[in-house]
Amino acid sequence: MLSGMLRRVECWLGVDVGGKRKGFDAALVNDRRLLDLQRRLSCEVVVEVVDRHRPKVVAIDSPRCCAPDGEATRAGERELARTICGIRWTPDESRVRDGNAYYAWIVEGLDLYDSLASREVEVIEVFPTASWSCWYGKRGSRSRSAWSRDGLVGLGLEGVPVRTNQDQRDAIAAAVTARQYSEGLTESMGGIVVPRSPISRSQHAPYPANRPSS
Repeated sequence: MLSGMLRRVECWLGVDVGGKRKGFDAALVNDRRLLDLQRRLSCEVVVEVVDRHRPKVVAIDSPRCCAPDGEATRAGERELARTICGIRWTPDESRVRDGNAYYAWIVEGLDLYDSLASREVEVIEVFPTASWSCWYGKRGSRSRSAWSRDGLVGLGLEGVPVRTNQDQRDAIAAAVTARQYSEGLTESMGGIVVPRSPISRSQHAPYPANRPSS
């Protein structure tokens, strides 16, 4: 956990969502540094992180809502798939909550949105794969891990661990997307916030990051 001094730094929180067993990965960044990176958190602990650090924006890598009744996808997902990259579809709530294990992570994400609704913090939906794609171009034939590892280096954040997994990298991407949202550098596709343009050198942190690996 961070010291009281770091808690007062202006910061942004990114959350990667998993099912109940996997939990949440959370990354806290400021304008140049990864301040904190945690794994396998419960919904309650994520809320505690928000209460403790008071981020300007919380960016969650999970659907904020389900498709309209009787529909299998959301409009923002279709737009994002047409213009940026593929994305998993979110059907209507009756299908999401019918007990199918495939949608368990969406249920966990919806519960986190509900838990944060009473907090005085802005919460947005993001999709880190879209963020990586907007910043650095489509993945193509590269493995997702190699692509996002190189992308993480390109963000130029101080304090990044030498070793990270995909969920941690996506949580960091979510946090940086939240920061860009505050800076007016994003757009919304049906409520899904994505970067408007590639990361420029002027947007990088002023110090080199450690090169991470899987």
